[in-house]
This record gives sequence, C-alpha cells and structure tokens, in this order.
Amino acid sequence: MDKFMNWLSNSFAPAAQKLFARPWISAVASSMQKIIPFILTGSVVYLYKVIQSYVPVLPSIMPIANFSFGLITLIVTFVVCNQVMEKLKHPAYVINSGLTAIGVLMMIAIPVGENEGSLDAFLSNLGPSGMAVGIIVGLLVAAIYNAWAKLDFLADSSIPDFVTSWINNIIPAFISLLATMILVDGLGVRLYDIIIDMFMPVSAIAQTLPGFIVISLLHAFFYTLGISTWLWSAITTPIFMAAINENVAAVAAGLPATNIVTSESFFTLAFITMGGVCATLGLNILMCFSKSKQVKLLGRVFIVPSIFNINEPVMFGAPVVFNPILMLPAWINAIVGPIYVWILESTGLLNIPSTIIQVGQVPAPITSVMVTQDLRAILWWAILLVIYTAIWFPFFKVYEKGKLAEEAEAAEAK
Repeated sequence: MDKFMNWLSNSFAPAAQKLFARPWISAVASSMQKIIPFILTGSVVYLYKVIQSYVPVLPSIMPIANFSFGLITLIVTFVVCNQVMEKLKHPAYVINSGLTAIGVLMMIAIPVGENEGSLDAFLSNLGPSGMAVGIIVGLLVAAIYNAWAKLDFLADSSIPDFVTSWINNIIPAFISLLATMILVDGLGVRLYDIIIDMFMPVSAIAQTLPGFIVISLLHAFFYTLGISTWLWSAITTPIFMAAINENVAAVAAGLPATNIVTSESFFTLAFITMGGVCATLGLNILMCFSKSKQVKLLGRVFIVPSIFNINEPVMFGAPVVFNPILMLPAWINAIVGPIYVWILESTGLLNIPSTIIQVGQVPAPITSVMVTQDLRAILWWAILLVIYTAIWFPFFKVYEKGKLAEEAEAAEAK
C-alpha cells in the first residue's frame, strides 16, 4: 500500500496535473466553467416550469431558456476558441477567433435534407444536443489561429499596428470560413452530422451502467488526488446535456424519459454526490460524533457546507485527499452510488429526471424530490445515506484511532 501511495503522490498525480494543465486541455475545462451561468439560467426557468405546472396561471418564461441555455452550443463554440487563445497567450486573437468560430458553426449547423430551411431545426442544432460539435469547432478554429499567430506575420513591418492587427485577423478568419465553405457547400460534406456520429459511440457507452460507474469513479479517483473534478466536464457535459435534452423532448412528446446518465442524476439528485463528489456526507456525520476532539471540531465546522453538497473542506481538511485510509471508501462509494441510482431509475422505483435542473447546492433530499418530482426520493436518499455511512465507518474508526493516538502523544509531550 505504501508503494502504491508513493507512486500516486510522487509520480501519477504530478504527471496528471501537468497533463491537465496543458493549454488545450485546460482551455476546454475552463470553458465548461464559464458556460455554467447559461446552464443555470435554463435550470431556473425549468424549475419555474415545474412550479407553473402546479400554478397554471403563471405566465410562460421559456424564451429566456430558449435564448440562453437553448443556444449553449453557440456559446460554447465561442468560449472554447476564446479560452484556447487566452491559454496560448495570443491576446490579439481572443475575441475575433471566437467570433470566427461562431461563423463556422453557423455554416455547418444549417439544416439540410428534409429540414432544410427550418428555423426550429437550425436552433435545435445550436442547442445542447450539439455541444460536442461546438467544442470541436472551437478547437479547430483555434488551431488555425494558433498556427497563424506563430508566423508573426508583418511583425517587423512599418505598417501601422492597427492595420497589422486587421490583416492578422482577416487572414485566419478567411481561411477558417473558406475551408468550411469548400467542405460544406462545395463538397457537400455534412460536418455537423459527422461530428455527432463520431460522438455517438462515446455517448452510447456512457448511457450504460459500466459507463456510469466509470464516469463516477474517474471523478472520485482524481478528486482524492487533489485534482479538480471540473477537468472531466469537457467530456461529461456534452454527454449529460444531450441526454437530458432527449429526456425533455421525449416527455414533451408523451414518451418516457430513458437516459439515466445525466447531470441531473449524477449531481442534482445528490445521491452519487451526497455531500459532494465521493459522497462524503456520511463521513462528515461520523466526524461530528468522533471521540477525537480535533476530528469532532472539524466535522462540526464542515457539516454545513456538506449539507449543501460542498465538500472541499472535508476533502482537503480531514483530509481525504492523499489519505490512504479514507481514499478507498471514497472510491467504493463512487461505484456504489451509480449502481444504486441505476437500479432505482431503470426499474421505475425512482423517476428518471426529465427536467433540466442543475443546481447542485440545494440540500438533499429537497433537491432529490425537485429533480425527479418523486417523493420516493426521500426514502431512497435516507437508505443510501445509511449505506454510505456504513461504508465509511470501519475506515473512519481506523482514521480516528490514529488521531486519538496523535492527541495522546501531544498531551504527554506537554
């Protein structure tokens, strides 16, 4: 175990942090954080819609969601390209590259075939189902701008700086749009569909129990190494967004929701992330009643954030991060959680979320009922809390024993 922990702390974690710090990867992760306000805007509207279903006299405010969250692919395309330019330290291109990426996206998102000329189909292509397309387009346009920026074209010329800036922005924009035009209009390549088709196998695997477990375990494993879970949002956000969008559309058409692996099931439900990623609420409760004065104090300080599913204090303050005694139950919980949710939702014991609500800091089981519109969530949440606490308990007692020994030594030293 010591060798494994030494390898994790001295080799694997530094290498992983170095990899995730690379501009292209960190730019996408940063982009996912920056689009959160637009996702939450949609969540607020959909939450209002739930209330409206019980109070029909309330007016509809769906246009707010349609032109914020409903254009999320358009937004993410700009932000990804913008963030890559920022991370690569090309300040002269951060705005124009993003605007060019929007132009490229619009060109490839125009519906063809039976939906040709349909405004609804066009807006749908700019919505959550096309997020993977937006990320790819943003990265491709950023690659063109990055290649051009490295040329330092006209860097030593006597041309005024503002003219040089115009030229250096016109050329990569022209190249980006020309290449897209040739492919889409000239050769008839349906780039939008190709990117979606490439993404579908990944999405299909994610919508399985093994895929659900892998997503959960990756979040937990890297979090226990002190690496932010936001890094996985570049992969999971397009999967989650497309899945919940399909659920919303299915229910609107009178069909049942079928996609279990969504942000709503993973985060908002607060089952897998009960107290935060790694399901640390049970650990925090045990800490509150510890025989160790230090652990008890920390537990009571950390309990309020934990109730709101914020567990950085527990993860870094207990700590769970790089603590071999507490890392293992954190990983076990990351496997138990998705299995539990999958069984409940796939068997009809709990409603599959079909409303876009991504407000993960509402205390459970309030948020659990809110996202599923199912009062049974209270019972299942309580049972899972007992299961998680039972998993934490033997490891916690070993951790507590060590803390008690430390306190006894400190008392004797005095």
